[in-house]
Amino acid sequence: MTTPRITRRFIIYALLAAAALLLPLYAHLTEDGYLLSMASRMLIYGLAAVSLDLLIGYGGLVSFGHAAYIGIGAYTVGILSFHVMDASPVVFLPGNWNGTELALVSLPLAMIAAGLGALIFGAMSLRTRGIHFIMITLAFAQMLYYLFISLYRYGGEDGLSMGGRNLLPGLDLYNDLHFYALCLACLLAYGWIIQRLLNARFGQVIRAGKQNEKKLEALGFATYRYQLLAFVIAGMGAGLAGGLLANHTEFVSPDLLSWHLSGVLMVMVILGGLGTLVGPVIGAITYLLMEEILAGYTEHWQLILGPLLILVVLFSRKGIYGVLAGREAEDG
Repeated sequence: MTTPRITRRFIIYALLAAAALLLPLYAHLTEDGYLLSMASRMLIYGLAAVSLDLLIGYGGLVSFGHAAYIGIGAYTVGILSFHVMDASPVVFLPGNWNGTELALVSLPLAMIAAGLGALIFGAMSLRTRGIHFIMITLAFAQMLYYLFISLYRYGGEDGLSMGGRNLLPGLDLYNDLHFYALCLACLLAYGWIIQRLLNARFGQVIRAGKQNEKKLEALGFATYRYQLLAFVIAGMGAGLAGGLLANHTEFVSPDLLSWHLSGVLMVMVILGGLGTLVGPVIGAITYLLMEEILAGYTEHWQLILGPLLILVVLFSRKGIYGVLAGREAEDG
């Protein structure tokens, strides 16, 4: 009888699972509510980074406007909450609907709105390649950025404050532990869906298209449709992250659509590991930890992040996850 081999990947996943489960206990024992709030933020950005990695790491589609879908999701939740407080109908939706604060309604709507945005932008962006693709995704995001700045009813450049967090049956989202559990559940559910898709025909086509798209088209595969579907799925994941982020801060701002946030997400993905589901989560945790710790010493903490990112790119194709997992990182 052979003993199952404990792999590096198993150890990494086990450590992350243990940290996710033990962190609430530690926060409770130390009565440190900020720790759970910080962890929730890491999970939200981890979710957004995983959605971007589907495009960059698996599809080879370098989207520099991914923050647009986070912003769409966040503003969907924020605007629906605003109309509840304002007792006025949502003008861009049919009927005389005065918004909602129900998470079971607002979060799915945030995903749908972001998915529709990704469908429109992706349909046009995917007709280009290379630097043109990167620039057109950036251009679409900047268009939305200036659009939301012009929406003075929803705060314009100053942003929009929410009346409070959404309501979810069985959970109190004002409770840091409950909100942390929701963020963790959303990340795990989205990661599980992406993993299933990547192991299916969809994932095989997306990966193959990254290697040789013309050859794949010659074999009869409609790569454009698969890539567009990947765009929509990634956009919906980012929209969910945006909806959670709006609830976390109880505030939405046009900065959520800025090119700077798109760049931060890209750094998280590269830092953690391209083409690995757990890598972007590790990258998000590392980036936000560095921001939290180093910013206490210097406002120029990015000067430390820069050399670290260069070293990761030069010596590990799979980022920090690649360093930890070794050759096993090639399996994702």
